[in-house]
Amino acid sequence: MDAHFRNFFRVYLDLERGYENTGELRPTLLSFSDSYVQLIREGFEQIMSDDSFGPDEYERLTDIEFPDRETLQAYLRGMYDYLFNDALEQPMPPGY
Repeated sequence: MDAHFRNFFRVYLDLERGYENTGELRPTLLSFSDSYVQLIREGFEQIMSDDSFGPDEYERLTDIEFPDRETLQAYLRGMYDYLFNDALEQPMPPGY
């Protein structure tokens, strides 16, 4: 996993900020260089297709627990759609 991608999760999707729904995450990401945005997009695509990436790996990145892989995958797909496909709202992790 790329260090910049890992840091994106630690900075913007960690336990402290992962439950914020201010509508600022997409504009913040898109304010970075095109190459950085592409790196984040590709990182999302990689972890969503990686069968070995599950709740334990996500918790190590963010300190946010998911009950199972299916819930995590739904969240990641929702976050991907929010960041890159113009979904209207940022998804919230479990327990919100």
